[in-house]
Amino acid sequence: MTTALGIKLSVLDTAPVWQGSTATTSLRNTIRLAKAVDRLGYHRFWLAEHHNMPSLSTSSPAILAGQIAAATQHLRVGAGGVMLPNHPPLVVAEQFGTLAALHPGRIDLGLGRAPGTDPLTARALRRQAGPLGASDFPAQIQELLGYFAPPAGTDPGSSGPVAGQVSAVPAAEHAVPVWLLGSSGYSAQLAATLGLPFAYAHHFSPHGTVAALDAYRAEFRPSAYLSEPYSMVAVFCGVAEDDRRGELLSAPLRMITAQSLRGQNPYFPPVEEAAGFAFSPDERVVVDQMYDGQIFGGPDTVRQKLGEFLKATRTDELMVMGAIQDHDERVRSYELLAELTGLAAPGSAVPAAAAVA
Repeated sequence: MTTALGIKLSVLDTAPVWQGSTATTSLRNTIRLAKAVDRLGYHRFWLAEHHNMPSLSTSSPAILAGQIAAATQHLRVGAGGVMLPNHPPLVVAEQFGTLAALHPGRIDLGLGRAPGTDPLTARALRRQAGPLGASDFPAQIQELLGYFAPPAGTDPGSSGPVAGQVSAVPAAEHAVPVWLLGSSGYSAQLAATLGLPFAYAHHFSPHGTVAALDAYRAEFRPSAYLSEPYSMVAVFCGVAEDDRRGELLSAPLRMITAQSLRGQNPYFPPVEEAAGFAFSPDERVVVDQMYDGQIFGGPDTVRQKLGEFLKATRTDELMVMGAIQDHDERVRSYELLAELTGLAAPGSAVPAAAAVA
């Protein structure tokens, strides 16, 4: 669904865990959130893979995506993303091929090359003692593409290298859209070279956004998957009834980021505690650089910030991520965003997805 600002709105979620709560509660609230934004007319709902992080519950995006797809009607659901170096491409193809078989036309697969965790946990995931470099990432993507059915109207042999005699059942029956995720020029250039849609992580790398998107558009090569560049940007966003409360919604993110700089791995703090957190001068610089470029505030402020952001990035789609403790306030933030951008009223059907859907 395209808003009055001329942009599709989607959701990225990590099922954040708050002090005094549990990962189980967070996962259940993520499904509740997906139901709410489905009724509001949001376009996609993606889960990001993380491991060994007590504050983030999305360690199994494929499983959670299946639960969300079953609980909603219109949303496209998927991973944003699966950290491909952690997994054999065959297993990822089988998982998302199965999702596509059960929820046809609604499954996305976003791929990243970071581990999504610390080096020790990455080694446990990958079962290897050697370096954790991602130099084979392009080959992994090509292998994965080869397991899926080719896009409609193409020669079955033209969609990528044939993966030997191995068949990913039932992925070979489904052309699941594959996205490349990134927070650098490398990922943008790789997505352009492969002719895939590109999603940029502005929410944790806000200073390279415009350059990466410009490089992606400039270097894009049409492929069987995509005839012209298509980009999406993920951004932290919190909307409240007024600017004071809207800005406060960024406080838990700022505090947990500072704590991570201290080597801590805490749960998300309440707004009241985070608002009084004492930053060191160096922490303040890092935190301000990270979050001053995100979108928080009351409706009028967010509308202005969104307009400026979309003008600067020229992205085709906006994926918003909110870390708000109270579930009702979290849903209300997404409702306010939908209202101020002119998204369809709750209950409206989402039309057929566009070329990269």
